[in-house]
Amino acid sequence: MYTAKNYEKLFGTAGFSDVLLKNHFTLYEGYVKNTNAVVERLEALAKDDKRGTAEYAELKRRFGWEWDGMRLHELYFGNMKKGGTERLKDDSLLCKKLCAQWGSFDEWAKGFRATGAFRGIGWVVLSHDQETGKFFNSWVNEHDVGHLAGTTPLLVMDVFEHAFMLDYGIKRADYIEAFWKAIDWEAVAARM
Repeated sequence: MYTAKNYEKLFGTAGFSDVLLKNHFTLYEGYVKNTNAVVERLEALAKDDKRGTAEYAELKRRFGWEWDGMRLHELYFGNMKKGGTERLKDDSLLCKKLCAQWGSFDEWAKGFRATGAFRGIGWVVLSHDQETGKFFNSWVNEHDVGHLAGTTPLLVMDVFEHAFMLDYGIKRADYIEAFWKAIDWEAVAARM
């Protein structure tokens, strides 16, 4: 079964109160718990040869929500650190590739941040299509709608209200600014 990862190293991160982070970690732990519960129930139904039941079908549909909620939070917390930096190193491979596609790091960043400012709840993901080498700033609605199949998520930003409302109210732009300063670009680049 899956075990929640410990992200307490993020306590003290500028722009994120420890209360907000504790609440967010608790929410994430719920996704891990629910992922395990859905897996266990699906296995039990399969063992009892009840794959054709409505319960089995609904749990199969629910699984993507819980799984993606767990994994997106792990990617999000994993691409943050206390004392992060606002930009990639210019000589990094990822920066060179983003600049080649968008003209500059700043131009790519404008698109990512603008996507995060959209109205609605969800996630913003910088994804890399290894087949073509292209990068995409995508919006993932909820947890289970909008993923670009076959791409690798490199940078993930949570834009559900729970990620910022406690500290920023409705000032999403201020949250995005704080998130930007907490990015662990080495972790992001390592995902490519």
